[in-house]
Amino acid sequence: MGGGHMQIGEVADRTGLSLRTIRHYEEVGLALPTARSQGGFRLYTDDDVARLLVIKRMKPLDFTLEEMRDLLSVLDGLRSADTGEAARADLVKRLAVYRSLVEERCAKIRARLSDAEQFSSELAAELREHRR
Repeated sequence: MGGGHMQIGEVADRTGLSLRTIRHYEEVGLALPTARSQGGFRLYTDDDVARLLVIKRMKPLDFTLEEMRDLLSVLDGLRSADTGEAARADLVKRLAVYRSLVEERCAKIRARLSDAEQFSSELAAELREHRR
């Protein structure tokens, strides 16, 4: 397939996402394939894969679709050579807000994990007690 394009199956393998999930992200406008083959197959680039991996990282942090769209827009704007200085400054501020949001959500996940590990330890102790 020249030009560095991949079909959806290879993208699924590289990202760990299902074909259905990748298609869903296309349907909701989060990640569109760069091109289509003459036969209509979706064609993706390394940049498309990187975008899907960003989306994959947002999912367990309970980002809404709107938050995902907005953060992807911020990242796209910051990576664009066409973004002016004032717009770039605004994007940096928005990115900082998302960074804080991610830190907050990570702290909540760490607390839930700690609770889960404590519960596992309690069950292990209970199991030891009843195996005697």
